[in-house]
Amino acid sequence: MQAEVVLLGQLRHPHLVKLIGYCCEDEHRLLVYEFMARGSLEKHLYKRYTASLSWSTRLKIAIGAAKGLAFLHDAAKPIIYRDFKTSNILLDSDYLAKLSDFGLAKDGPDGDETHVSTRVMGTQGYAAPEYIMTGHLTTKSDVYSFGVVLLELLTGRKVVDKNRPTREQSLVEWARPYFLHDSPRRLDRAIDRNLDGQYSALAAQKAAAMAYRCLSVSPKSRPQMSAVLEALEPLLAMEDGVVEPFVYTAPQENK
Repeated sequence: MQAEVVLLGQLRHPHLVKLIGYCCEDEHRLLVYEFMARGSLEKHLYKRYTASLSWSTRLKIAIGAAKGLAFLHDAAKPIIYRDFKTSNILLDSDYLAKLSDFGLAKDGPDGDETHVSTRVMGTQGYAAPEYIMTGHLTTKSDVYSFGVVLLELLTGRKVVDKNRPTREQSLVEWARPYFLHDSPRRLDRAIDRNLDGQYSALAAQKAAAMAYRCLSVSPKSRPQMSAVLEALEPLLAMEDGVVEPFVYTAPQENK
């Protein structure tokens, strides 16, 4: 808790949740954040009683979250978020995405150091493979986690789903064949059916390609978050295949 208070006390950004105050009395520990009216991205993707997110809203959320991560990584003293996942991305009334829960955040490596060594923590399915195997943590570990969340936004599938057949339980492994080949038809099979075809095929292709780069097994092959953001922002303007709702107004009869 102390680390989170110090971190959020030093950093201010439109895509980081704002710390309003805290309580630290005896055994009582409490953090007070700004109210985020629409709750977590996880809720909107997987709760049956919520309306499905539109294509443009999904892109807006991905871009907002990318801005938050890029800000942390590009700070004078880089910060590794370490717990990037859908439940930690909160949405305000306008679906503006903000990162929350900085309890696992770590300072990036100093000087000539290439990584930070730490005990492996986080959520199954989101952690980068090199972090799981060695405990070596870099900003590229966050980039991998971003790739996972981008997959969730594109497919509407959970990162790990034990209710699916064995070969489909891991989202990353299931999605790789669809995203590996530059084929719109093949990719279309993986896109969330709740979108009902209302998305830009070209934008989906480019977003899928970026997700694939973020999920590279080699950390060096993953882009910086600033490059991810630069690639995603233009996708909002792509409207091929996106059909706006059609409303027919019957002409009034002359009286």
